[in-house]
Amino acid sequence: MKQRRLGSSGPLVSEFGLGCMGMSEFYGATDDAESIRTIHRALDLDMTFLDTADMYGFGRNEQLVGRAIADRRERVFLATKFGIVRDEHDPTKRGVDGSPGYVKRACDASLKRLGVDHIDLYYQHRVDNATPIEETVGAMHELVAAGKVRYLGLSEASAANIRKAAAAAPIAALQSEYSLFTRDPDENGVFEAVRELGIAFVAYSPLGRGILGAAIKDLDQLAPDDFRRTNPRYAGGNLDRNGALVARLEEIARELDVTTAQLALAWVLAQGGDIIPIPGTKRVKYLEENAAASEIVLTPLQLARIEAAAPRGAAAGDRYPDMSFVNR
Repeated sequence: MKQRRLGSSGPLVSEFGLGCMGMSEFYGATDDAESIRTIHRALDLDMTFLDTADMYGFGRNEQLVGRAIADRRERVFLATKFGIVRDEHDPTKRGVDGSPGYVKRACDASLKRLGVDHIDLYYQHRVDNATPIEETVGAMHELVAAGKVRYLGLSEASAANIRKAAAAAPIAALQSEYSLFTRDPDENGVFEAVRELGIAFVAYSPLGRGILGAAIKDLDQLAPDDFRRTNPRYAGGNLDRNGALVARLEEIARELDVTTAQLALAWVLAQGGDIIPIPGTKRVKYLEENAAASEIVLTPLQLARIEAAAPRGAAAGDRYPDMSFVNR
């Protein structure tokens, strides 16, 4: 697999990363054995950029990733996140903590769960409005000095907070949702900020939480505990409206002899060499399909057709039921 640089002065990482969240929570039934096979297959395909977080499965996802890479740590560029605080007795509750003391405790806990002596890329998962971001990033930078972390990142931060953070410490990556259905960074100043500062953009949910994969046509296909049942883009008539957009993309994909998911991923790659998509999957089959999109090069005419089929702002529904936790 080809590589892209993590920011203007960071390391080279695989052009696609692997989002591991769904291996432990949120997307229905889990299978640790298949998930570990998927991680191993990713490494075989040189998709070595693995993404997890301490809140995924209340730490279980980090433990799973740690088991998967225990005998091949040197082949992995490992990213995890801190800052979203959950209550296992009420999984719907969310809080955010970016206080310096919490940063350090969270890092030590993640290192233990992952079974590693350092984290390659450590993100603040969400900005804590109660703590100045300079204080949070300052504590993160101390982790770099201590050898526990190599590079720092932010997730779902606003352009203003990206600039404040970068003035306090080197920031290698900004992770936010980006896909044909989610074009917010084009409009809210985030792309302008990261490109001005030489920060890589890591695109999560580049397949629109599965809709752009063209496989989900009805909510009955989702498990009862699949969080997408409460996601606005799946709710009410939005799934049908978004499905109509996907049908237009399917037509283009058939002409190019690729899957709709591959078309959507190739489109993300084409938006800039500083963008690194991290499609998530827990199955080898879909991992291999996603990885193959790295070989697709779209022409300007094809890109224009895709844009016409799914123009900016065309997706129906918000990204989350509660949008107060994003672009903070």
